[in-house]
Amino acid sequence: MRSRSNSGVRLDRYAKLVQQTILCHQNPVTGLLPASCEHKDAWVRDNVYTILAVWGLSLAYRKNADRDEDKAKAYELEQNVVKLMRGLLQCMIRQVRVPTAWPTAVYVQPSKGLHIVYTLDEVTFIQNLVFYIEAAYKTADFGMWERGDKTNQGISELNGSSVGMAKAALEALDELNLFGAKGGPQSVIHVLSDEIQHCQSILQSMLPRASTSKEIDAGLFSVISFPAFAVEDAQLVDITKQEIIIKLQGRYGCCRFLRDGYRTPLEDPSRLYYEPAELKLFENIECEWPLFWTYLILDGIFIGDMEQVQEYREALEGVLIKGKHGVQLVPELYSVPEDKVEEEYRNPHSVDRIPMGKLPHMWGQSLYILGCLMSE
Repeated sequence: MRSRSNSGVRLDRYAKLVQQTILCHQNPVTGLLPASCEHKDAWVRDNVYTILAVWGLSLAYRKNADRDEDKAKAYELEQNVVKLMRGLLQCMIRQVRVPTAWPTAVYVQPSKGLHIVYTLDEVTFIQNLVFYIEAAYKTADFGMWERGDKTNQGISELNGSSVGMAKAALEALDELNLFGAKGGPQSVIHVLSDEIQHCQSILQSMLPRASTSKEIDAGLFSVISFPAFAVEDAQLVDITKQEIIIKLQGRYGCCRFLRDGYRTPLEDPSRLYYEPAELKLFENIECEWPLFWTYLILDGIFIGDMEQVQEYREALEGVLIKGKHGVQLVPELYSVPEDKVEEEYRNPHSVDRIPMGKLPHMWGQSLYILGCLMSE
């Protein structure tokens, strides 16, 4: 019997972390993951990001595979991914019968090497979804945060994060056979090349601005780097990245966008919308999200900047919260305490903030684990 390799032992530790923080929440019937223990609703965006850690871990086991147990573990993790992705696919197919529930600028991209799409009816659905998102470059929506205009009054706008993600999806799906090597012409997805070009042109004309109401948005990390890599102009990528860091970064992560009132002490929890004049109240007290440092870790890995990786790994370690059995958890956000608002107004980033919201924030937890895996 062969002894366990050092890399195998480390992978087992990650497997335990993934089980304790992510997979233990996977619904046994639908395969979907809830937003948190308290919020049982499942978001397409959060589910796709959260399952990435599981998919990444399965690839690591597959690459290691020094024992039959590793191959079995890789397969088990892959099936968790398949279950979730098929759960999303089935939910979307059922929503087609409800016109008002049609998904906006959302796509299900099959994970390479996994059999997710089973029937020609499902292929047809994916093809129709492709036709739908081809118009993303001219379709106003509510953006990555589902809040639309900053005032959150139901005003949709063209969002760089949506256009970029649609562009990446169209490129990834073009001429892809959803049945893999066993498929024929009927299971191949087709994309109009002009539509990809339109998305690219509009995205590049928008950046570094995120939308009409948002000068910059940390959600653009997902477009200029992992996972979309939708911008081909390296200079524009760097300009957008620096704009986010300079304008949105704080001591605990990055704000989503300037004058974001979400979960700040001055937000009125009795209503979802803001009066335009009250946005000024949120200036300098926007909540900071550790999530965005996970993007900067992954970005550093992909561009080969190990100093950036180390800088943000250390920064992130400083804001993680220890859970049961010493498990490191990524909190949703850090907020200014109510009695410290005036002090933070006077000296931005001087006040110690408190963690709030979901714990762990599973989207952030997933990208944190993925970053650690890839760093090693």
